[in-house]
Amino acid sequence: MQKKPLINASERLSKLPPYLFAELDRQKKAARKRGLDLIDFGIGDPDMPTPAEIVESGQKALTEPAFHRYPDGAGSEFFRSASRRWMESQFGVSCETAAVIGSKEGIAHVPMVFCNRGDLVLVPNPGYPVYRASAILADAIPVDMPLLGENGFLPDFERIPPAVLREAKVMFLNYPNNPTGAVVSLEEMTRMVEFARENNILLVSDNSYSHIRFDGVKPMSFLQVPGADDVVLEFHSLSKTFNMTGWRLGFVAGGAELTGTFMGAKENIDSGVFTAVQKAGETALGMDVSLFSQRLEVYRERRGVLVDGLTGLGWDISDSPGTFYVWVKLPRGADSMVFARKLINQAGIVITPGSGFGTWGEGYIRFALTIPSARIHQAIGRLEQMELKKGRLLKWLKKTGD
Repeated sequence: MQKKPLINASERLSKLPPYLFAELDRQKKAARKRGLDLIDFGIGDPDMPTPAEIVESGQKALTEPAFHRYPDGAGSEFFRSASRRWMESQFGVSCETAAVIGSKEGIAHVPMVFCNRGDLVLVPNPGYPVYRASAILADAIPVDMPLLGENGFLPDFERIPPAVLREAKVMFLNYPNNPTGAVVSLEEMTRMVEFARENNILLVSDNSYSHIRFDGVKPMSFLQVPGADDVVLEFHSLSKTFNMTGWRLGFVAGGAELTGTFMGAKENIDSGVFTAVQKAGETALGMDVSLFSQRLEVYRERRGVLVDGLTGLGWDISDSPGTFYVWVKLPRGADSMVFARKLINQAGIVITPGSGFGTWGEGYIRFALTIPSARIHQAIGRLEQMELKKGRLLKWLKKTGD
């Protein structure tokens, strides 16, 4: 009797790149075992706690027996109403919304809902790794849209071949942008929406960092573009806006037809967001906007310390005004993963290598402003002690050993 072959993972799984932060975690664990004091600029996980008002709302909701049962798949009406009011108050947009288990989960399901096998998905490069992974897991094909510094880290639509546009079904965009910090104007948003409409492409806006920008411009939404709701799905996350990363709560916004199609598929996959968490989310979305300006000032101070310190060392900063990330260009020929590994092992400083965000991220590194200013000062001090000025970086990098 012929032996049954071993159980193997699907081919699509083999196409996924290694998850960046898992590799960084391994490096950090090894360094801590050696007793290194790590200053961690790696993952963008806010260090400031969830506001007490939100926590108290969630605690009270936990005692409600009705909330212990299965939630409404698309979200409870109280949360959906709060998210619609939020879109109206923050962006002047009237739209439909539905709850997702954090924007990452929602975004990851988009190609599964809107793409057939072999369809093309336009993916910003560098960009959040989930965009590419979601296309692969849906048997779609990710196609890079390079985000270049000389173009303000915006996609150049004229460089996309007509043959690609004919087969493209979905395009991911993310502004304020992770990892580059780039932002867009309403005029640029309008051009992007018009491009999507002209080419019959679903524009998926990842607006997770909507309220973190330092140029004084009011937060914006792609849905502010007139008529955008028939071609745009936009994901909002409570993670960064309200320091709720662990709560796993966000919402999708758009026209009734697109959001209905998306949720109709997603309801076959999961059972929705825990209702008590939605209650906390309702409280968050109704809070005074002064909360954002207070937190923004903390990030602004941290950003100033880091940018001034790195600039003093001659490092090449992409001084983009969005998100709580700082995107730094390495000397030509530098390998960002090697740089990150050596910085952990020799300086006890954790940064994110740009290569983890795609091929066009190579040659860059990302700092997250999710640690106190005092620790940022310490990190700059370590770099100064090691004399890691721009002119010495490549030589330091090429020295053997970590």
